[in-house]
Amino acid sequence: MGEEERLVIYSRRRAWMWIAGMAAGFALLLMRLHHLQVEQHERFAELAEANRLALAPIPPRRGEIYDRKGRTVARNEGVYVLEVTPVLAGDLEALLARLQQLIPLDEIDLRVFRRRVREQRGLGSIPLKWRLTDEEVARIAAWGFQLPGVTVAVRSMRHYPYGEVLAPVVGYVGRISAADMKRIETNDETGRYRGTETIGKEGVEASHERALMGWPGWEQIEVNAAGRAMRRLASVPPRPGMDAVLTIDVEFQAFVYDLLRPHRAAFVALDPRDGAVLALVSTPSFDPNVFVEGISSSDWRSLNEDPARPLLNRVLRGLYPPGSTFKPFMALLGLESGRRRVGQRFDRQGVFQLGSITLYDRKASCQGGVDLIRALAYSCNVYFYQLGTELGIEAIHAFMSRLGFGQPTGIDLPNEASGVLPSREWKRRRFKRPREQQWFAGETVSVAIGQGYTSFTPMQMAYALMAVVNGGVVPTPHVVSHYRDGVTGEVIPVPPRPSRFIPLNPNHVEAVISGMVEGARVGTSARAFVGAPYKAGGKTGTAQVVSTHGRPRGRIADEEEQDHAWYIAFAPASNPKIVAALVVEHGGFGGATAAPLMRLIFDRFFGVNPTLGLGEGP
Repeated sequence: MGEEERLVIYSRRRAWMWIAGMAAGFALLLMRLHHLQVEQHERFAELAEANRLALAPIPPRRGEIYDRKGRTVARNEGVYVLEVTPVLAGDLEALLARLQQLIPLDEIDLRVFRRRVREQRGLGSIPLKWRLTDEEVARIAAWGFQLPGVTVAVRSMRHYPYGEVLAPVVGYVGRISAADMKRIETNDETGRYRGTETIGKEGVEASHERALMGWPGWEQIEVNAAGRAMRRLASVPPRPGMDAVLTIDVEFQAFVYDLLRPHRAAFVALDPRDGAVLALVSTPSFDPNVFVEGISSSDWRSLNEDPARPLLNRVLRGLYPPGSTFKPFMALLGLESGRRRVGQRFDRQGVFQLGSITLYDRKASCQGGVDLIRALAYSCNVYFYQLGTELGIEAIHAFMSRLGFGQPTGIDLPNEASGVLPSREWKRRRFKRPREQQWFAGETVSVAIGQGYTSFTPMQMAYALMAVVNGGVVPTPHVVSHYRDGVTGEVIPVPPRPSRFIPLNPNHVEAVISGMVEGARVGTSARAFVGAPYKAGGKTGTAQVVSTHGRPRGRIADEEEQDHAWYIAFAPASNPKIVAALVVEHGGFGGATAAPLMRLIFDRFFGVNPTLGLGEGP
């Protein structure tokens, strides 16, 4: 075989090898195409459809809040919002820099926006700035061709028309924080907050969040390859939240607020028949609207560092020694325990001796012939020094716990303080050194007149007084009367909170009430209630802030050392429609400061003209 023939045979073999390789390649390709287009057709069709379609949440309308007469106290307003869709924005930081050249952007807006971008899952726009002005909207529209992914939308924003007046009750909404998001995920409610920027932070907005929030809807949108929405294919409308109707009349609330505005004070009034809150005022207060968009660092620092503590809800979280307003409850315990009897009288009540300690009560009305009613009417200290010593701290603690002292009342508002109702066990837990853990007899004497370690909220004082005037029936305080469907108008009851019952002897209750009525008629608050066309009962209190022991005689105390002025009251005496507690920080004598203010409030509640006296001391 010649050289040429061998070359031809070799060439033919190589050609066949190439042909075989190509055929095998095509066969593999055909097999792969068959697998993808036939065997996997359904799967990839679904993926393609998913890429073509996007689900966008539609945030629900948040339920509005009304006072008992139908006035709106928390409403939704439409505002312009600057939104950015990150998947369409390209260089996001360059876009933000360009936007900052067009409109002012607060650092908090940028920080929250960047966090939301990091947390975002899937498509969707993210708000960058709320409440754009008309000028800012026009500027964005004019330069829109240079702002990929930027849109201006109309969104709902919360507004509180009564501002400071109702802030302690209504609270506010704010941007969902990382802590909020963690709580939402823990409660498996992530889907409910898709597309929503805010959540209830304080007050009714927080405690009734589930009812107010509603449920989001969804839009199925067709998008192009660039992720831009082309058309809406289907939608499920959102379910709006329920409206909440308060037990409070905002006009009465505003009257009390204006009256107490010059003071650092706390006032709460309850309807003893059902526990409805008639007014709840804490001064100074704050404007809740500044929290809705996200409060600036400077505003937050100003509020948080203000020595007047406007962010403190003094009714629920302010802790004060009750002073002599504790005496009606001590008197009731004295009767219930058998240590005292109605009509039992005591002489030589001007001095009390405990070991080496001598305590005096120089009021002429408290020197002799003092029974329980007189002791309450004129606030006779020695009567209660002796009673406290006979009872002992454990009996005091046990009975006062039943009245609700030292524990939250259960009101439908968040973060209620427990207060301090001391006992031997409490002191052992409170202090570390054995000497400090020991309970002394003198401490029981202090507790008996509402001093020492005792420390309660105004809400707890009103709650305990409600228990007395009701003869032991104690409904749970509440600020929301009912819900209402914002679409149909249907009234939806709030899940009931159980009332408590404390077995009390009616004769003992009547004696305590009589003592408080005498206090407003001839006793420590008589001058404040002179000429009142209704019969009220009340008890003054002057709570010592710092000890006067060691203070140079004649030195006038600084303002921060002045005593707190208390007054607790109810009216009308025969069938109370209102029970109330008022404390004025560093206000001095309860009879001189708090009782006259209470008279004004009660006159306003009952619709009569006030007649004020000057008060008479503690």
